[in-house]
Amino acid sequence: MRTTIAIDDHLLAQAKARAAERRITLGRYVEEALALRLVSPEDRPRRAVPVFRGGTGPAPGVDATSNRSMLDAIDED
Repeated sequence: MRTTIAIDDHLLAQAKARAAERRITLGRYVEEALALRLVSPEDRPRRAVPVFRGGTGPAPGVDATSNRSMLDAIDED
């Protein structure tokens, strides 16, 4: 469905750039963003943090002292 909305110029530029990085249309990117935002936290699937595997310590390449490292590891799973 087509609609017209007002979006801050800076946000629109960021959204266009992200859509281009993912090689999807701006419309698709906005749809995905809205879908993510509209899901309540209780309905979101829980993802395990892949910091430890089999109780032997941090997974290879995961720095347990770094949030960025742990978030990157989640995105890879």
